Amino acid sequence: MFETDLDELATADLLESAVEHRVAANRADARLLEHAQIYADRFHPSSCGVRPGRRSCDGRERAVVLGGEGCPEIAEFAIAEFGVVLGISPMVAARFIGEALALRHRFPFTWARVQAGDATPWKARQLASACVKLSQEAAAYVDRRIAPLIDSITPYRLDKIIRAAKLHADPDLARAEAAEAADERGVFVGRSDDHGNKTIYAKAPAAAVIRHDATIAAIADALKTFGDTRHLQHRRADAIGIIADPRYTQELLTQARNHPTPAHPTDTTTPAEGADHRADHRACHRAVNRTTGVSASASDGASAGASDGSDHSGLCPSGDQLEPPRDPFVDGSEPREPDLPADSFDSRAISYVPGPRTQPDPGHPMDPAAQRALDARLAQIKQTAYTNPTTSAGQARPGHTEIFVHLTDHTLATSNGVLRAEGIGPLLADQLTELVGHTPYTVKPVIDLNDTVSADAYEIPTRIRERIRLTYPVELFPYGTRETHHTIDLDHIQPYNPTGPTGQTNTHNLAPLSRYAHRVKTHARGWTVRRINHKTLEWRTPHGFTFQVDPTGTHRVDPVERAL
Repeated sequence: MFETDLDELATADLLESAVEHRVAANRADARLLEHAQIYADRFHPSSCGVRPGRRSCDGRERAVVLGGEGCPEIAEFAIAEFGVVLGISPMVAARFIGEALALRHRFPFTWARVQAGDATPWKARQLASACVKLSQEAAAYVDRRIAPLIDSITPYRLDKIIRAAKLHADPDLARAEAAEAADERGVFVGRSDDHGNKTIYAKAPAAAVIRHDATIAAIADALKTFGDTRHLQHRRADAIGIIADPRYTQELLTQARNHPTPAHPTDTTTPAEGADHRADHRACHRAVNRTTGVSASASDGASAGASDGSDHSGLCPSGDQLEPPRDPFVDGSEPREPDLPADSFDSRAISYVPGPRTQPDPGHPMDPAAQRALDARLAQIKQTAYTNPTTSAGQARPGHTEIFVHLTDHTLATSNGVLRAEGIGPLLADQLTELVGHTPYTVKPVIDLNDTVSADAYEIPTRIRERIRLTYPVELFPYGTRETHHTIDLDHIQPYNPTGPTGQTNTHNLAPLSRYAHRVKTHARGWTVRRINHKTLEWRTPHGFTFQVDPTGTHRVDPVERAL
């Protein structure tokens, strides 16, 4: 309708044009779902040949059901080609095909609305994904409830209604999922962001979390005692690195306990205000205890230490928001739960219990001189912890951590520039100091990754595995996302021949692959791979699509260019 330059459109016409393009995009997304459905139909296991002499345990292709009960099976390796031609990973491709099949076979009313242009395709996919564990009958119930509403309410309300419909459709499954979620415990580490930060999320018994939080609070207060004037949460973040060294932690807390604490001129809270706020804080804790059924001491020091002014129980009557900012990794991986106040089981005091706090300390930045003084003092405390400890504890050493850093000779000589740390990503050169910290470190010889290192046996020695990991930070399958850790598969590009020449296991003939990609390369018909140069692999799919994978990513090769 609007073929003119967008800059020349009136605002109302510009908005109408945006609506038209949104409708066209939804139509294209619906059409892509149809492509996925028909593609899956063509790779039903009944139409796929079986390679003779293969057993189910040797990695051969299997039939899988992706969209839930009632969806047809699909040959597993067909997913890989669909993903690479669309520029997505095999895992994302499997989810997309599963959602497309689920809409056709489990949610017919919703799918009819998508085809008619009355429902947004991504919302329909959200419905299919959320209900993948439901039986076919339960999914049909949800479909009837949700289809009329799917494009008339916000995504947040849609999610709540989907969950409510699931509870009505299959209460037994809902109870099983709730029990499974309640039993999920662990410590999860997220990927690094663009600034060298990582997120760690722990779901553990309440008592253990409270004690850990109290120790973090104590370390944060100890840092403030020695002159750290930064925001409380910054000091708590640094405490994560300190607590990994128990000996250092003990020495720091011991010296902080014996240190004459200076008055802080920045604290303008009057005694009466502080008392009122602490009373509100205790009242808030008692209110939480009544609602959760957890008993806690309202006045002892351990309870004060555990609450730390960063208690995540919500808003207190005073109006202070004590919950930390929401983190996208935490929100995306596990549900957030409020931390409970300390109960009688946690009333045992740690060696250094901080005094009661009124509200989170805003702090202020440290100038370079103050930062250097603090670093020197902390380094001295750590040295004392291992040479002349204040307490009589044993000389336990922290565990060793190995860090691989990629940098140019210019960055190494000038301390300016960008480097890359394995498992973290790109950093500025001066951030390396923060990464190493005050921990004793050993600099190992530089590894020249251009050298070809080989072995005669099929088994891959550690020295070769390490070089492969450093050369290729991500697997070499088209659009693969698996990072090259020590557990990833290393596959011989040219299959190993037991009667062939020596040195077949070498850095030039090995590629890091996820287990699924490894199985596709080894067992799927029609897939071929060859090395173009020392950094590039060329993959060819069963239907003739060609892709080159190198350190810059995956690139589709034009058939005409390939023929030249």
